Amino acid sequence: MEEEEIEKAVIAYLKKKGFKQTELAFQEEHHQHQNQQTKNSSSSISSSTDPDIAKHILSFSESENIPARYHEGYSKLRSWTYSSLDLYKHELLRVLYPVFIHCFMDLVAKGHIQEDHEMMHLRDLQKLEGVLSPSHLEEMEFAHSLRQSKVSIKICQYSYELLLQYLHKTQSITMLGVINEHINFQVSPGQPASISDDAEVVTLIGSSQDDANQINQKEIHWGLLEGSLEERLEKAGGLLSDSEKAEGEVKETDTEENKKRSAEGGKQGSSIKKLKKDKVVGAAGKTARPEANAVSMAPRVKPSLLCPPTEVEQSILEDLRNRVQLSSMALPSVSFYRLSIHTIGNGHNLVSFILNCSSISHDGSLVAGGFSDSSLKVWDMSKLGQQAATSIMQGDNDLAPTEQILGTSGGKRSYTLFQGHSGPVYSATFSPLGDFILSSSADSTIRLWSTKLNANLVCYKGHNYPVWDVQFSPMGHYFASSSHDRTARIWSMDRIQPLRIMAGHLSDVDCVQWHINCNYIATGSSDKTVRLWDVQSGECVRIFIGHRSMVLSLAMSPDGQYMASGDEDGTIMMWDLSSGRCVMPLMGHMSCVWSLAFSCEGSLLASGSADSTVKLWDVTTSTKVPRSEENKSGNTSRLRSLKTLPTKSTPVYSLRFSRRNLLFAAGALSKSG
Repeated sequence: MEEEEIEKAVIAYLKKKGFKQTELAFQEEHHQHQNQQTKNSSSSISSSTDPDIAKHILSFSESENIPARYHEGYSKLRSWTYSSLDLYKHELLRVLYPVFIHCFMDLVAKGHIQEDHEMMHLRDLQKLEGVLSPSHLEEMEFAHSLRQSKVSIKICQYSYELLLQYLHKTQSITMLGVINEHINFQVSPGQPASISDDAEVVTLIGSSQDDANQINQKEIHWGLLEGSLEERLEKAGGLLSDSEKAEGEVKETDTEENKKRSAEGGKQGSSIKKLKKDKVVGAAGKTARPEANAVSMAPRVKPSLLCPPTEVEQSILEDLRNRVQLSSMALPSVSFYRLSIHTIGNGHNLVSFILNCSSISHDGSLVAGGFSDSSLKVWDMSKLGQQAATSIMQGDNDLAPTEQILGTSGGKRSYTLFQGHSGPVYSATFSPLGDFILSSSADSTIRLWSTKLNANLVCYKGHNYPVWDVQFSPMGHYFASSSHDRTARIWSMDRIQPLRIMAGHLSDVDCVQWHINCNYIATGSSDKTVRLWDVQSGECVRIFIGHRSMVLSLAMSPDGQYMASGDEDGTIMMWDLSSGRCVMPLMGHMSCVWSLAFSCEGSLLASGSADSTVKLWDVTTSTKVPRSEENKSGNTSRLRSLKTLPTKSTPVYSLRFSRRNLLFAAGALSKSG
């Protein structure tokens, strides 16, 4: 039997290397040995084979087949998991990522570097691209922690038995060994838990869930800032909802009619009764819309950061007074901007540069695009005509977004070009008043530009690697950035060095977002977690665990109580900041969620995706679903989508609700569109 294994191992090696002549010669020689053995039974092939050489050949053959065994075992497990019943699939999917990570590290520990296993998951391998030898497993903190601890996975009894039955039936010894050594199952009786409980079911590093629970006990103040614009207008009576404005007009009309009816005398009794009835109905209608007052009912907190006093433009106050009240019955108007690809040269020498990011000012008057040639372009809607800055789309059944293509017209430049970066521009953000714009780049710098002077003012240096995202604070003056160096940093416009450095993520920090009261920032990472940081102390005060892929977008509710996060798989999760729990996963996108935005009163959430759609979600209903009802069906989250707005094959890069609650969106103009 050993001789047959040696023969197979040698032939397999020769075939792999392409030595056809040697393979034929070896087979011919082997046949001659077999014929000689038949003639002379006393002779033995094994007597002519050195035991040490035979042992070396067999061990070499076994090591050569290790990557193939891991790949075959993981591929079959993945196919079986995705073909499972929907009732158990979301629990079985939890096993895949930990199994893959440990398969990769097992291969590295046995001397097989990245090239042998590259066909599995290229993106996940990039996160561990620094682990190329067994010594790296000990040196890298993340890899070392994974190897030393078991992954904890919550799963129901029936899903657990299904998994074991599959592994034994298919004799997947390699996968069974990985699962047995590196995964700790917490088996619960009964049916699978709901999908929204996924926030607590998978923990890559054994102690991280306990650490997260401990951190999430810290006190946070999620209210609005004292003395904000909304608060000042509310006290002055200038910020009224549509219903309140309508009720005020009705009351004036009723008062005039009441005077007329009083003069008539005979019908006065019935008129008063009718008037009282109308007032009761009006009061009931007012209380039936609690979401309209969600922002005004939020608690007030004092700011941690001192901001230089600035004069508020009258136009902003006017926008706040004329804000449209949105709800599930009154959807927003939408204006969509399609940014054309930047090209230089002509004929055969034509070179195109990709749009990496886009940003829209708070009033929608300016649109910016960052390109792969290190340039930043800004379009002024007022200069492109009134039609570009208006929209026709209303909240009815036949809505389709109004699209405006931004590019060159008649060979004349229709934009302002900002040049200064030495690498692709990955993010851009406007200041609240629109007079400044920040851009971040692969050159590891952040640049501040003036939209009035059309010039670069400051270059901020501090990150060591590409800066993926940058965001102005709601007050202006301060801004936050996130980078490939696994940190987020807080800056002020008047200092070239960062004020705070937030370190704790295990991989790239892909996105950053300010809390509405500017006392906290949230960061989303490739390590599949979202963290909330205190800007005063620089400490992490919340860890949100539940995403199955890298987190690409974040948004804060206007009352500061909730946060939405979108990931690479198209899943959106709504989080309660006070408890750190996932309130509701919102599923419906088929690809990456690149942008999220809450309406000004917080009743709607808009999401933009690489699947070329904008979706509108009913936040009020989604955040108030009782957990008992949610557990009855795992698909209740799908019912929270109010409307899906498809574009003409245009991936949606950015979204922005204006102060008047008009929704602006922007994306890249594709050739097929």
